Amino acid sequence: MVDVDVDAEAGGGRGGGGEDGREARWDDGLIARRAAKRAAAGAQPGPKDGEAKGEEAEEEDTLPPLGGHYSGPLRGRLDALHELVGLSRTRVESEALAEAGRVLDEAAARQRLSSRHTVIAIAGATGSGKSTLFNALAGVPVSETGLRRPTTSAPIALSWSEGAAGLLDRLAVPGRLRRKPLAGGAADTGLQGLVLIDLPDHDSAVTAHRDQVDRVLGLVDGVIWVVDPEKYADAALHERYLRPLAGHAEVTFVVLNQIDRLGTEAADLVLDDLRRLLDEDGVALGEHGEPGATVLAVSALTGDGVPELRDMIAGFVQEHTAPERRLAADVDAAAARLRPAYLADGRAGLDERARDAFTDRLAVAVGAQAAGEAAERVWRRGAIRACGTPWLRLYRWYERLRAHGSTDPHLDSPVEDELTARQRVEQAVRIVADEASRGLPTPWAQAVREAAARGAEGLPEALDELTVTLGDPAARPPRPAWWPAAVLAQVVMTLLQIFGALWLVGQIVGVVEPGLLPPVLVMVGGIVGGPLVEWACEGAVKGPAKRYGQEAERRLREAAAACGRARVLDPVAAELVRYREVREQYATVVGSRPSARIVGGGRGGTGRLGATRTGVRGR
Repeated sequence: MVDVDVDAEAGGGRGGGGEDGREARWDDGLIARRAAKRAAAGAQPGPKDGEAKGEEAEEEDTLPPLGGHYSGPLRGRLDALHELVGLSRTRVESEALAEAGRVLDEAAARQRLSSRHTVIAIAGATGSGKSTLFNALAGVPVSETGLRRPTTSAPIALSWSEGAAGLLDRLAVPGRLRRKPLAGGAADTGLQGLVLIDLPDHDSAVTAHRDQVDRVLGLVDGVIWVVDPEKYADAALHERYLRPLAGHAEVTFVVLNQIDRLGTEAADLVLDDLRRLLDEDGVALGEHGEPGATVLAVSALTGDGVPELRDMIAGFVQEHTAPERRLAADVDAAAARLRPAYLADGRAGLDERARDAFTDRLAVAVGAQAAGEAAERVWRRGAIRACGTPWLRLYRWYERLRAHGSTDPHLDSPVEDELTARQRVEQAVRIVADEASRGLPTPWAQAVREAAARGAEGLPEALDELTVTLGDPAARPPRPAWWPAAVLAQVVMTLLQIFGALWLVGQIVGVVEPGLLPPVLVMVGGIVGGPLVEWACEGAVKGPAKRYGQEAERRLREAAAACGRARVLDPVAAELVRYREVREQYATVVGSRPSARIVGGGRGGTGRLGATRTGVRGR
C-alpha cells in the first residue's frame, strides 16, 4: 500500500470570494460535494439487528458505480480509479489520464458482456505455426495454413458455446469468420465458455494486420504467444509486446511450437533460454502455485504437448476469473503510468512554522511593527506634551519648526517604500508556495503555486485597503483618566511661577510691601514643580504607551494574517486536501490483489516458474 500521510489542513475548503459568489472561486466544489455525500451516507441509519444479510447483498448488487459486476477488490480499485480521474482532471495532463480513462471504458464495456465466456487470442510471428496450433485445439481445420505469407489476414473466432456474439462484435470479428469446434468428445466439456481468436502475424509486412493485432490484444481476456525455435528471441516480439505487457503474466501463455524439429536435449535448452528472456523482460513465471505466465513446449503438427495445453486452457477458462485478472493487470499498468503524477519523495504540506513565517512577512510588508512603534511614540509624546511645562513645549515647537519647516506631522511616504512593501508581499507568497509544494509531484506542485499566485494578484491592494480601514493608530491616541489631573497640576505650577514673578515685580515697583522670600519661594515652587510633574507623567505613560503600541501592532498583524489566509493559505490548503484525496484513491488503485489459482503441469517444463533475475533456471 502507498503511504498517504500528507500534512495538510482540511480547513481550507472555503473560498475567499464574496457572499454573492461573483468573485472567481478557487474551489471547484468537487471536494465539498464529496464531503456532503459522505456526511449524508454516514447519517443514514444502519440495518436493524433482525434484517437478513440477503437484503444487504441485494442493495450492494443494485449499486450503479463502475465495476458493479466485478469482485469486491477489483470493484473498489475501479471506483477509486474513477474518483482519481475525476479529482485530477483539472490538475493532471489529459495525456497522463488517457490510459486510465481507456481502462475504465474497457471495464464498463466488458462488464456489460457475457461473464461466462473467456476470450483468448493466439498471437505469433510469421511461420510460428499459430494457425496450426489453433486448428489442433479446435480439432478441425478452421484457420488456413500454408507457406503463403501472411496466411491469416483477419482475426478468426472459435467459440465453444453460444452467447459470445457481443464479445465478438466488440472484437470486430465478422460473422463469416466465426467458427465452431469439432463436436463431441469429453475434452470439449472443460472448454465450454472459451472463445479462441486466431490473430494475424504481429510482424506482418501489412500495417493493417499489425493494427488488428494491437487492437485485439487490448480487448481479450488472455493471450497465447506462439514462438518457434528460430524466432523465439525476436527483438520485435520482446520489445513491442512481451516487455510492455509484463504485468499481464497471469493471463499469458508462452508456447514454444515446432519442438518436433529439435531433439529432446535441444528443446530443453531452447525452452530454458526462452524462460531466461522472459525473465529479463520482467514477465513473472509461475511455479508452485505462484502467479505468473505459463511456459510450455508443444508440437502442433504432431500433437505433442497439445493435450497438456488444452488442459491448462480448460482450467484457465473454468476459473471464470480471466476477465477480472486481465482488467486488474490493466489497472496496475495504468497506475504505474500515473505514479509520477501522484507520488514523490518527501512530505507535503504546510506546518505551523511555515504559516507563522508567512504571517510575519505580511506583517512586515504592512508595517505592523513600525505602526505599533509609531503609535507608542505618539502616545508618549502626546502625554508629555499635554503634561509638560508651557516653556518646554514652546521650545520643542520651535525646534520642530526649524527641523522640518512645517508643523504637519503626517509626511507623505516615499514611492520606494510602497514598491518595497509590494515586493515583500510577493516574496512572502512565493516562499509559502515553495514550502507547500515541496515534496509534491509536478502537477500538484504546479497547482499549489498557481493557487497561491491567484491569491497574490490582489493581495497588496487588499492589504492597503485593510490599513486604510483600520486607520492610523497614531492619529488620535486615547487619553487616560489621569491626564486632566496632570494637566491641572501643570497649570497650577505655571500659575505659581507667574504669581511669584508678578509679586516680585509689584515689590520692585512699590505696589506691594517688600518681602523677598515669599514670592521667591512661590516662584521656585512653580519652577521646580512643573518639571517634576512632567517627569512623573513621562514615567507613568511608559507602560500604557507600550501596551497601546503592542495592541495596534496586534490588530494590524491579525488583519493582515486573516487577509493572507483567505487569499493564499486557504486555496493552498484546499489543493493539499485534494492531493491527499487523490493519494488515498491512488493507494486504493495500486492496492494488493489476491493471487489467482495457477494450473500447472505439462511436458518439458510446463509448470510456471517464479520470476527471478538470475538467468537460466534449472528444470
